[in-house]
Amino acid sequence: MKVVILAGGLGTRIAEETSTRPKPMVEIGGRPILWHIMKIYSHYGFHDFVICLGYKGFMIKEYFANYFLHMSDVTFHIAENRMEVHRETAEPWRVTLVDTGEDTQTGGRLKRVLPYVADEPFFALTYGDGVADIDLAAEIAFHKAHGRRATVSVVRPAKRFGAIAIDGDRVVNFEEKPNDDGGWINGGFFLLSPSVGELIAGDNTIWEREPMEQLVRGDDLRAYVHHGFWHPMDSLRDRNFLEGEWAGNRAKWRVW
Repeated sequence: MKVVILAGGLGTRIAEETSTRPKPMVEIGGRPILWHIMKIYSHYGFHDFVICLGYKGFMIKEYFANYFLHMSDVTFHIAENRMEVHRETAEPWRVTLVDTGEDTQTGGRLKRVLPYVADEPFFALTYGDGVADIDLAAEIAFHKAHGRRATVSVVRPAKRFGAIAIDGDRVVNFEEKPNDDGGWINGGFFLLSPSVGELIAGDNTIWEREPMEQLVRGDDLRAYVHHGFWHPMDSLRDRNFLEGEWAGNRAKWRVW
């Protein structure tokens, strides 16, 4: 199964990090969050990636072009113009990097890479800025069982602030960090038939709007409920939280 990763957005809400690099290259534990996402999929045996590039996409190309430099010890034989790799750490990955345009919307990016997944009965789609301990094998079994064109993971995010219930001026309940607000949201781990491309008009199409709405109207979208850990990296606060979880050996998304 091929995995498409949307990695071309500007990441304006975390501008402290993305002014100099694309959001998927922001590091958690010394590795780009893109690497963490790929490791999650790779744990379940999915090693063939198609990455949609946009803003500063050349940096993602350079990262994979120099992967051994990032992951291994090397000796440079200057006079011989040769590099020797020691303790080689190689992932079993095939990575296709596609420039999908700097201003292209999510649906447009997906449509541009459909030729790379057209021969698949279904493929995975996710964003380049969120991690989870999602059971991908179970999601795939769910997708195959319902037979629709699309599956979306749904999650209940933790609230960022404490909840206080009052009666007049009397506090009757306080919860520092409730688990959720009762609503399900898009968790970003999709399984899709290549035929969803017919629902995407062009570069300006936002995947999460008309294409998904059409899937709902056609009863062609099912929700895979994920009750475990999930966290996006939308802000510097999110990045610092994920970094703290990794540094404290509490990174629940580290399923590998």
